[in-house]
Amino acid sequence: MILYPAIDLKNGQCVRLVRGDMAQATVFNEQPADQARRFADAGAAWLHVVDLNGAFEGRPVNAGAVEGILAATDLPVQLGGGIRSLATIETWLDAGVSRVVLGTVAVKNPDLVREACRKWPGKVALGIDARRGRVAVEGWAEVSDLDARELALRFEDAGAAAIIYTDIDRDGVLQGPNVAATAALAKAVSTPVIASGGVSSISDLEALAAAPGIAGAIVGRALYDGRIDLALALAALAGESAEAS
Repeated sequence: MILYPAIDLKNGQCVRLVRGDMAQATVFNEQPADQARRFADAGAAWLHVVDLNGAFEGRPVNAGAVEGILAATDLPVQLGGGIRSLATIETWLDAGVSRVVLGTVAVKNPDLVREACRKWPGKVALGIDARRGRVAVEGWAEVSDLDARELALRFEDAGAAAIIYTDIDRDGVLQGPNVAATAALAKAVSTPVIASGGVSSISDLEALAAAPGIAGAIVGRALYDGRIDLALALAALAGESAEAS
């Protein structure tokens, strides 16, 4: 299972939110590029980056910070937030982003998602963010009537590289991930599922790694406040993989 350290960007700074509330933002590093280097030095294999302002405004806002992250390390970057057009996808991929995450457009413009998956195979992930099982969009400001599993199944044949499933009620509150819901989604689809929201300990990561179909986990606040040491977590997951093989 791949561990994705999260870098969430608000106003050019590296922050963490509580349940997606922009009013509850804690700044952990004013220099996102420096944070990227720290994660790289600890052994991370990927970075998960979100343009929070962009998610609300529907367009890239923290482009300068993202570009700084891309320049700071050679790690592949998975980027979401404000990506609502093929032109924006192409711009980010050309800039060096390895994978874009499409969330709101999966609900509001599914044809665009399918076209993007065809045009850039392996470069497009679906972001499915759910509050009490219902998909939220527009930076989680709107909750739709669509069930998370139903949305995932709609794109089963689209060729997405991954599904990033976020339980919004767990995000940023360090109460543990929703392993059951994430595992159920992974069982329902063939697309690899990446868990997001609530991871607060290495044991949480091990529980996710033990669930069939969960290919990755995104970790944010627990890395920043020291609950999880990234190097130790990566070593623990490597040990799990060795035992499984």
